[in-house]
Formats: sequence, C-alpha cells, structure tokens
Amino acid sequence: MNRLFHMPLSPFCRKVRLVLAEKKIEVELVEERYWLKDADFLRRNPAGKVPVLKMGSKTFSDSAAICEYLEDIHPEPALLPRTAERRFEVRRLVGWFDDKFHREVTENLLYERVVKKTMGKGYPDSQNIKAGGKHIKFHLDYMTFLLENRSWLAGDQMTLADFTAAAHLSALDYISDVDWNRSAAVKDWYAKIKSRPAFRSLLADHVSGFPPPRHYADLDF
Repeated sequence: MNRLFHMPLSPFCRKVRLVLAEKKIEVELVEERYWLKDADFLRRNPAGKVPVLKMGSKTFSDSAAICEYLEDIHPEPALLPRTAERRFEVRRLVGWFDDKFHREVTENLLYERVVKKTMGKGYPDSQNIKAGGKHIKFHLDYMTFLLENRSWLAGDQMTLADFTAAAHLSALDYISDVDWNRSAAVKDWYAKIKSRPAFRSLLADHVSGFPPPRHYADLDF
C-alpha cells in the first residue's frame, strides 16, 4: 500500500492528495506531527517536512517534485500541458502559490490561527493575521484577472496550477478566511474544482479542536 505522510491542513500535502486522487492512485494517509522530529520520519525526509510519499520501497519528498514524478509515471489524466510554453505557465503559477501566496497569506492566517496552537507555540499574532487578510485580497484579484481571460488559471485546461491554488484556498476556507463574495469568477472556479471526486477526501477532513464551517463541505456554497 502506498502511504502519504501528511498533515490535514497543509496546502502542500493537499496538493499531493489532489494529484493522487485525480490519477486514481490509492494511498493510505498517515498523519505526521513533523515538528516532533521523530527519528523514523527524519530518516524518510531529513528536511523534516511533509508531505512524504512512500511507494513500494521508494520514498519521495517535496510536494512539487512529488507531483512532477506522479505526472511522469501516471501521465493520464494530464495535469501538465504538452507544450513547453504552457508547461512553463503552470509551473510559474505553482511557484506563485507555493511561494508568494504561502508566504504572504497562508503562513499569516493558517499558521497563526491553527498551526501555532497545534504545535504549542503560543497565541496568534494579530498583526500577522491582519497582514494575511490584506494580502489575500490582492491574490484573489489576481486570480480574477487570470480567470476572466482563461477557462482555468493557466489556460484552457485544468492543471496542477489549479490544484495548487485550490489546496491553499481550501485550507484557508476550512478556517473561514476566504471572502468568496469578492470575486464571482474565483468562486465559480472553486465550485468547479471543489465538485471533482478528487476533492472528496479534503472535504471530509476534520481537525481536532477546529471544526470546519458549515459551508466548507457544501458544493453549493
């Protein structure tokens, strides 16, 4: 059995979960409290981060590298376009959300509201939460710009860029930190991707001490 060592609200883990589910690769989810620096886990990934995917005797780390590997060994359904230029745009947007969005938004909101308490690192920093709330507006507006000119974030087909963005937004939606009324285009895009079978396991997540809002698993939100 394939195993994915993960944390439920980690957007990087969620991205890999979406790719695995879309490609119909069965996997056992193993929650890993990576901050405890368990010796067995550090042997799997000396960087001490999730996700870590174990397939047979092989172990893979780093969400971007895992997703590209899965695309190579299971090319259908394709999550990367065929042409170099279009593949570049997908990778650019994956980098945008995993770097800029994560640094400006996810860390300031999800880390402060949930991760700090889970890891026993104190109380939320209101200044960081305020900054995250400000930055997410810019990112939603940028997504609106893209979606007003494209069917999906990177072009005319759903790609890894959409799964990456949805992974971050779904984690934030779990804590009610996404204003879906700001952009009809983004809300419609999220409704499409949220209704895919690959999304079901994410919508079933429940984190102890942090119940999701009523709309979280509602496909008609």
